[in-house]
Amino acid sequence: MAEMSPFDYINSINSSKKDLMETKEDEKNYNSYIVNRGLSYFHDTVEYANAMNQLYHLDSKLQYQYLINIVRPRKRFSKWSKKKKDGDLELVMRYFGYNANKAKSALSILTPDDLKTIKKKIDEGGT
Repeated sequence: MAEMSPFDYINSINSSKKDLMETKEDEKNYNSYIVNRGLSYFHDTVEYANAMNQLYHLDSKLQYQYLINIVRPRKRFSKWSKKKKDGDLELVMRYFGYNANKAKSALSILTPDDLKTIKKKIDEGGT
């Protein structure tokens, strides 16, 4: 059987109620952080996710069994919040060859005119 993703576990907890923890390998693939994060987006499951965050030391199988048996089946969909990309930060990283931390420091001292100049030098044109 193919390796399970955290989203397979979330889906089984939320709707299918099919127990996916059959082997020790399945227990190793269970990522409690991602599963709890996925459940934290909904008002009816956030408390269960919080309980599992507090009991992080429990085995993966115990956490999964708790969630699959306590969460009522329902279709739950949400967009995962993602970090916004900062165009200026990426511009500085590319121009100077800096990592994100160095680029943030450099960005704090660069003026808007400096950024325009960098943008012109990096601009490759095209459509």
